[in-house]
Amino acid sequence: MSVQRTIARPATISGIGLHSGEPCTLVFQPGAPDSGMVFIRTDLPGSPAITSHPDRLCQRQRRTALAQVVDGREVEVHTTEHLLAACQGLGIDNLRVELTAVELPGLDGSAQDFATCLRGAGIVEQAAQRRMFDVPTAIGINDGKSSIIALPYANGLKITYTLDDHGGALGGAQVVEVELSEKSFFEQIAPARTFCMAKEVEMLRALGLGKGATYQNTCVYDGDRIIDNTLRFKDEAARHKILDLIGDLAHCSRRLNTHIIAVRTGHRENMLLVQELNRRIEAAERPKFAFDIQAILAKLPHRYPFLLVDRILEYIPEKRIVGLKNVTINEQFFLGHFPGQPVMPGVLQVEAIAQVGAVLLMQQPEAVGKIPYFMAIDNVKFRRPVVPGDQLRIEVEAIRIRSRLAACAGKVYVDGQVVCEAEIRSMLMDA
Repeated sequence: MSVQRTIARPATISGIGLHSGEPCTLVFQPGAPDSGMVFIRTDLPGSPAITSHPDRLCQRQRRTALAQVVDGREVEVHTTEHLLAACQGLGIDNLRVELTAVELPGLDGSAQDFATCLRGAGIVEQAAQRRMFDVPTAIGINDGKSSIIALPYANGLKITYTLDDHGGALGGAQVVEVELSEKSFFEQIAPARTFCMAKEVEMLRALGLGKGATYQNTCVYDGDRIIDNTLRFKDEAARHKILDLIGDLAHCSRRLNTHIIAVRTGHRENMLLVQELNRRIEAAERPKFAFDIQAILAKLPHRYPFLLVDRILEYIPEKRIVGLKNVTINEQFFLGHFPGQPVMPGVLQVEAIAQVGAVLLMQQPEAVGKIPYFMAIDNVKFRRPVVPGDQLRIEVEAIRIRSRLAACAGKVYVDGQVVCEAEIRSMLMDA
């Protein structure tokens, strides 16, 4: 397993924001292990910091942006993708970035200057393992015009990108494939500059974008020619799309072993894939269960045949709990409840919600030596019958938990469909 990396010493780079047109200076500082990419707005009072994280992504036209409320004020950082791509491509995991404006400098429209600056600061290994995720099965996004899919691949990150010819402006479709390494990124991807069509220029300016764009830092296609510029690669546009994709993949919560095949995608499709990948990563790393039957028996006073939870799958203190109940033909209630066509009593489904909620309540320090009792049940609904062979997934969200009182909302699922729901209030009483 590889280790995390950061830079050896501080470095500085300055330029103009591609969209804002505002000058910005970046100071790169080494980052501590597991700290990630931290952006510090030194131009704002108190120098608020935002750590790059999927939950902080916000929608901004033609660029990737981060937003977070810090000390009651929303703080944003714009156009992070080229710097984050450079960090991904160079294998930098932790970095502190001090900036003097909302938008990072666009520089020459590529990641080349960022990569050169960071390389010049020296890249050092840290005493912490890099966490990886092996994509196990195909994960795809397709809207009919664009598509992106992540496939299993054992040897790091491989990207195959196809860009259409934009009405003939690109001289035909462009296809680029790269296996990401520090060398391949620096030589094949980092120099590729952002691009647009000549007909888009006025539209972007009308939207207040591209104030810092020039014909030198943006490849502007007018018909089949580049205005006042020369391409660095004949397929530079597709390479820049890979650059943006690498920058967006930096928002995955783990480094990836995968082969990504993308056709005509932009930031929107990239981020939809990132969100799905993060869901898969979270699910894969979630413990298979939080409490087994022995732990449940230690918390609840219920016993056979009235114990209606077999396992706790998820547990977030004072917020959420998910339980599992396997319904078999051997349940005693099937002997007399429609024995010719066995159906689990609805009241027992509600009881299962209550017992799972009770486990959440019994985790409170105040619960020692106490027993949970019903106080009220509201908004009960039954959607479909539960029969032998069904497996109940019981999801309970805390509405309010106090020292001895709890209000919870629960839903029971079978095969992803809600079969029962109820709101329950309980109280801890002396045993």
